[in-house]
Amino acid sequence: MNGYQELANAIILQAVKDYRQVLRILYMNPDDRKSQKEKTEIEQYFRSPLFAVSTKLDPELLMKQLQAEVH
Repeated sequence: MNGYQELANAIILQAVKDYRQVLRILYMNPDDRKSQKEKTEIEQYFRSPLFAVSTKLDPELLMKQLQAEVH
């Protein structure tokens, strides 16, 4: 694995961790505006061309699985 792929993987893993955390916050406090904004931003990243060229993961399936973990 080259350095670029390792960096892309690290970015994706951090986005997954951040998404889990924000989902947990929103589960406890659905009206938290800051967390709602962060969730939207992460979902935009998952659906972005950058994500698509960085991995073969299905972003919709990934988000659905992460949401299922929290609920």
